[in-house]
Amino acid sequence: MINKKNTAKKVVNLERSERSDQNGSSRPARKGIYLLPNLLTTGALFGGFYAVLSGFSGQYEWAAMAIFAAMIFDGLDGRVARMTNTQSDFGVQYDSLSDMVSFGVAPAVVAYGWGVSSLGKLGLAAAFVYASCAALRLARFNVQASSSDGKVFTGLPSPVAAALVAGFVWSVYDLGSSLWLSSLGAVITAIAGLLMVSNFKYPSFKELDMRGKVPFVVILSAVMGFVVITIDPPRILFAMALTFAFSAPLMVLYKAIRKN
Repeated sequence: MINKKNTAKKVVNLERSERSDQNGSSRPARKGIYLLPNLLTTGALFGGFYAVLSGFSGQYEWAAMAIFAAMIFDGLDGRVARMTNTQSDFGVQYDSLSDMVSFGVAPAVVAYGWGVSSLGKLGLAAAFVYASCAALRLARFNVQASSSDGKVFTGLPSPVAAALVAGFVWSVYDLGSSLWLSSLGAVITAIAGLLMVSNFKYPSFKELDMRGKVPFVVILSAVMGFVVITIDPPRILFAMALTFAFSAPLMVLYKAIRKN
């Protein structure tokens, strides 16, 4: 009896689907995008866009702060997507395009407008090296995303490279422009770009469990970290970016020395 009832239901459903196909009333399900993670990505994109506009108008302090604000939004969108299970191919591609604007074009424009342009063609070359390396870094990341375990990044992450350039400009913009400062800025810009396309391994911190419980000392350390940053945001953020950027090359050098 059960099998006969099930067979009858299947026949009825099949007849209904055939009638709906003949009448043309069946419609494919609408496709959409997830709002929250892509909204955060849009915030990161706006930060980079605002940094470019501020760089054109000579407001380098605001430009640097906009790049760091874009870093916050960029760090949140991926974590929110994983926590809410709202990852999508659209979000991945949109995030890459946003990163190219916020962490590829914006830092190069800000550095060039601040003082690197005074070096002429050398300054132009340093800014272009950074922008092109950011594009190559993001393209390589997208290609290797499916085969990577996600624990480490190959090459300096573009947000940290942007923090290195923006942090330097933010730290010295009130000192005025001079030849040695412009030269130092060009070197930092070019090195940040080359580190992005290097084979050095950097931790990704994607395995941090944001939903799990942590000891009280972890929260206390986070609070103290914010307090320390507020003492002198430009120089402390630049020092943090500098430390992270050169941690991988120094570790490789240390291991090579130990082997010898």
